[in-house]
Amino acid sequence: MANTIQKSDKPVVGPSLTEIEAARTIVSRVADVTPMESSRFLSEVLGAPVFLKCENLQRTGSYKIRGAYNRMAQLSAEERSRGVVAASAGNHAQGVAFAARELGIKATIFTPLGVALPKLQATRNYGADVVLGGSTVEEPLRAAAAFAEETGAVLIPPFDHIDIITGQGTLGLEILDQVQAMQTIIVPIGGGGLIAGVARAVKQSAARDGRVVRVIGVQAENAAPFLPSLAAGHPVDVTVHPTIADGIAVGRPGELTFDIIKNEVDEIVTVSEDDIARALLVLLERAKLVVEPAGAVAVAAILAGKVRANGATVAILSGGNIDPLLMQRVISHGLVASDRYLKLRILLPDRPGELARISTLVADANANVVEVLHTRFGRGFQLSQVELELSIETRGTDHSRQVVQALRDAGYDPIFDYE
Repeated sequence: MANTIQKSDKPVVGPSLTEIEAARTIVSRVADVTPMESSRFLSEVLGAPVFLKCENLQRTGSYKIRGAYNRMAQLSAEERSRGVVAASAGNHAQGVAFAARELGIKATIFTPLGVALPKLQATRNYGADVVLGGSTVEEPLRAAAAFAEETGAVLIPPFDHIDIITGQGTLGLEILDQVQAMQTIIVPIGGGGLIAGVARAVKQSAARDGRVVRVIGVQAENAAPFLPSLAAGHPVDVTVHPTIADGIAVGRPGELTFDIIKNEVDEIVTVSEDDIARALLVLLERAKLVVEPAGAVAVAAILAGKVRANGATVAILSGGNIDPLLMQRVISHGLVASDRYLKLRILLPDRPGELARISTLVADANANVVEVLHTRFGRGFQLSQVELELSIETRGTDHSRQVVQALRDAGYDPIFDYE
């Protein structure tokens, strides 16, 4: 799903180019200048040069350090003495914890019970006090707000604050330095802090140089509040369904980020869970990059044909903090989504040689059987039948069809999930 945004007649909001340039000096104290990699494979898919901005290789594993540090660097000595508090299931927590350590500020982070272990350990290793509680991020958000009220600690929001947005905007300036001919930039969207800052930086800089850069935002289909919010003309709540892109699973846009996005972003598209899984697989295989699901949605939009070619294009890889156990599941899901992993069920006559015949047919089709389940018991079976469940590795959609057709030509009727 895509949406071309109708621009607002309201006065322009958000940080000025001068403010973002000033923030760049501040943020450079802690943030690395991350690599910009070209991708021949994605360039062929899009029909235009594609570059990958590798914020997955940033310190703390994501761009979040930019906004968190810029916000906290603005605090007065009195505010710093009270400490800071934040709520997050991952990258924002690490950004706040790291920035607090660098600035000598005590940090308390509220996080859900189900937070990924690597993210939890990293946040603690940066010196923050971590308080676990709640099954979703909404409960830690309420707990963090209450903690701020009770203790006087300064609440550091994940996206809806001008200093956060300004800090994230420094990424846009960095991208312009690295790809001066850029005509399109594709940005993941959760609450909108990253794309709001990047869009303000890119649009103002391009206008100063007398050219136009198109900004496209990408949300996961299962957590996409911006499209209905733009249709309504104001931020609205949506139900967040389970998504592997937990880093952008936000049910309501920020008030400030919404206004900036309405003014500055040209188009918003959504991508499916299968699209995201395929993107992670492509990044691993083709670019040799480890990216978390939320960080891969810009690439998912290219692979899914949601973005049209328009000159040099930059896709932001916004984070790389992925739990190895989740990565294992996502890779498997990506293989299935790419038709490189088939699971077939076949009813066979219960007689010697049938399993060997099936194995030969699959081998002759140059596919590889990785798992076999053979059972004589099940609903719908005749006494003279058994069911064979095969897990097969293939080279993709065309090869999968060849395997299935070879079995059908031999008189079998394979049942699988892709018909």
